[in-house]
Amino acid sequence: MNEQHAKRAVVEAVDILRIMEMIPHRYPFLMIDRVIDIRPDESAIGIKNVSINEAFFQGHFPRQPVMPGVLIIESMAQTAAVLVVETLEGAAAGKLVYFMTIDEARFRKPVVPGDTIHVHVAKLRNRRNVWKFRGEARVDGTLMAEAEFSAMIMDE
Repeated sequence: MNEQHAKRAVVEAVDILRIMEMIPHRYPFLMIDRVIDIRPDESAIGIKNVSINEAFFQGHFPRQPVMPGVLIIESMAQTAAVLVVETLEGAAAGKLVYFMTIDEARFRKPVVPGDTIHVHVAKLRNRRNVWKFRGEARVDGTLMAEAEFSAMIMDE
């Protein structure tokens, strides 16, 4: 970690309005409601409150609603994007970020309406505009999903 980031304090929470300033995602594809415990250039924890009113539950699956695994990974990516914007002190705010890789994805248990997902992401490394992370999705402390992923920040 460089000296500039070492001096920055932990950010305790980012609310939904600030998240929408930081990343370009909007309903129905905004997959985090809050980000807590941001440690610039290191890690963050996102919060996703899963509601039966989510659009994807209309078809996944109507009689037994389960949050799609790809959307759990998307919540990891969005949490990581907030971490990157905070780390770069806003320089990446609103920029598009594209997945490059998703590795070692594992889905342990289904996420259902009423669950609150704590999305833990940790930076593994970055080089210029490419960042790699490890993510875990937990509900009540139980590991529901995990993956490693990398993404590229685009200047449009």
